[in-house]
Amino acid sequence: MSNGPGQRLRLPDAELTWRFSRSSGPGGQHVNTSDTRAEVSWDPATSSALTPVQRDRVLVALRARLESGLLTVASSRYRSQHRNREDARSRLEDMVAKAAAAPAPPRRPTRASRRSRERRRAAEQRRAQVKRERRGDWG
Repeated sequence: MSNGPGQRLRLPDAELTWRFSRSSGPGGQHVNTSDTRAEVSWDPATSSALTPVQRDRVLVALRARLESGLLTVASSRYRSQHRNREDARSRLEDMVAKAAAAPAPPRRPTRASRRSRERRRAAEQRRAQVKRERRGDWG
């Protein structure tokens, strides 16, 4: 699945595994009776959503977050299971998209122009002159 610039990465529903549990977040007594916390797991090594190059990037970039080969994100930010599902999926997709993105090209060093170097030196000399003039015979 190709994801060009400006195009959001979308992981297939069939590749996602969901678990729900009671949330410790906001909700009062409602929290004690509802499974609103959403946890989504995804296996990057077997995913069809990524090209082989992207898969390698993701596996390297997110290796510290992988547990038994699965990338897991949980959300209990909201009071409803539906919103927590959307939040967890969105965070997972953002994380994968960032990891799969091609690295930025290295910065090519530039040099200061002759004029800017001259301006800097002139400013330094003006400042030195001001300080010299402040020195006086205080004796």
